[in-house]
Amino acid sequence: MLASDTEKPKLPPGPAEAFDLHTTEESFARVAELITDYGDICQISSPTRRSTSYLINHPDYIKHVLVKNNANYTKGVGFERVKLLLGNGIIVSDGPFWRRQRRMIQPAFDRRLIAALMHEMVQCNLVLRDAWREKAGTGEIINITETASELALRIVLRSIFGDDLEQMEAEGGGNPFAILTDDSARDMQLVMKYRALRKLVQATIARRRQGSQEHEDFLAAFMQGRDKDTGEAMTDRELIDEVMTLIVAGHETSACTLNWVWYLLSLHPEAEAEVQKEADQIADVENPDFMQITGMSFSRQVVEEALRLYPPVWLFTRKTLEDDRLGDYFVPAGTDIFIAPYFLHRHPEFWQDVEQFKPERFTEDAVKARHKQAFIPFSAGPRRCIGDFFATVEMQVHLAILAREFHLEYVPDKPIELSPNVNLRSKHSILMRVRSR
Repeated sequence: MLASDTEKPKLPPGPAEAFDLHTTEESFARVAELITDYGDICQISSPTRRSTSYLINHPDYIKHVLVKNNANYTKGVGFERVKLLLGNGIIVSDGPFWRRQRRMIQPAFDRRLIAALMHEMVQCNLVLRDAWREKAGTGEIINITETASELALRIVLRSIFGDDLEQMEAEGGGNPFAILTDDSARDMQLVMKYRALRKLVQATIARRRQGSQEHEDFLAAFMQGRDKDTGEAMTDRELIDEVMTLIVAGHETSACTLNWVWYLLSLHPEAEAEVQKEADQIADVENPDFMQITGMSFSRQVVEEALRLYPPVWLFTRKTLEDDRLGDYFVPAGTDIFIAPYFLHRHPEFWQDVEQFKPERFTEDAVKARHKQAFIPFSAGPRRCIGDFFATVEMQVHLAILAREFHLEYVPDKPIELSPNVNLRSKHSILMRVRSR
């Protein structure tokens, strides 16, 4: 105990009513109310869980949980459903096993391999560019939500499997992973369909083990990874879990963000013009230089401002292993800690004009002046998303190729509403008219 026998622990305020928080519209509205009523920390009683829940919404508290004392916080509630879909990949694993897996796959996400994988990003975007050239002539309307999802899925699959993806498609009569773009529901039926695809990944691993061809992609890097203490490679099951995790995480984050990027640019022509100016400076857009792409600073600011406004993971959790304190408040062991980036990114102490789209919030000077944990679209600390740089480069490549030639004009169809489920998506698809610049 951190409180003495004579000292009564100070607990956060909170509502008398007991309820559970989930990734649902109802919980999204609840979190908004709780932050309005109680501020940066509040206590919630659960009608179904034995443990107490705290909702925290201040960068100091978040830094303590995710960075300074992260060893005292394990994965919290809500990851059970994710584990059904992904297995025991690094998003859901914990403890020594998570640390082992993270170390083994970390080399796959260094700049050298991402620079090599940029070729796959470019090729996927050039196919989309050619399709848009046809549509631009007639001012055809496209569904940018579906387009972004299909593109992001294609890029992550090519980055994982390389040319082996073509063999999978030939054997299956199409992209077997298209269920992730065709089926927007994240229910048990999708879980079972997705888990069935593990056999295809297993077959690809076996084929590579038997062959002599060298590959330069994520799967090859995962297979080459070795435990630094034992020298052992991952088992096939561990490999498959990490691949299945990367497919979903690498697809949905980028798809959601690109959807919002185009919507926001369509409403802010001055920002769009700056992105186009950067794209125009790429000397050879069909074979771009990695340093030129990563040097597209304003495009990166646009992506980061989209992530501020619409973080793909709007709510996640941790659980306290031992008693702790957050500021003046006592945190008992076993407390579920809820963190909501969507609302943190609108905290009035750290952000002004919170609903306005302002990419200049992410200039180098502005970032340095702001609390580091006021912006956590990829989480923070040791468990920060391992693929954040890959995702950023992917979106910079996309803007370099597509913004160079096209202007997307928002077509009001249905109201822009949020769908705050596991990922924060637009409730309705966003429609755009493609026009040549």
